[in-house]
Amino acid sequence: MKIVISIGDLARRTGVKVPTIRYYEQMGLVTPPDRTDGNQRRYGRADIERLSFIRHARDLGFSLDAVRDLLRLAEHPERSCADADEIAARHLATITAKIAKLTRLEAELRRFAACKADTISDCAVIESLADHALCHGEH
Repeated sequence: MKIVISIGDLARRTGVKVPTIRYYEQMGLVTPPDRTDGNQRRYGRADIERLSFIRHARDLGFSLDAVRDLLRLAEHPERSCADADEIAARHLATITAKIAKLTRLEAELRRFAACKADTISDCAVIESLADHALCHGEH
């Protein structure tokens, strides 16, 4: 059974806001839909699946360029998945580096946020922010 839905219904079904759907259309991630005589966009099952794919990839932090590349790969199911693996591995390396940096930031913030000074003149938060040399590591 063929389904035909409006952009509002597409947004509700996929959890992607209407302006974002239009943006993805402008960026070429979503194919411009058929339109009614009244110029309303109409979407089908393939559009729901594609937008759900995009949403999931974006939720996982993939860039729009990576999503575009993954969508192109998905159009060729007979191909090796090595390219998709490489995209995911690069993204994982980026996320791992961000986590390491955030862990260093957390440790430094915990250290000086535990300040027990009575006045700003003795405050470890203010002193540490004013003089990077007081930090215990690079962050």
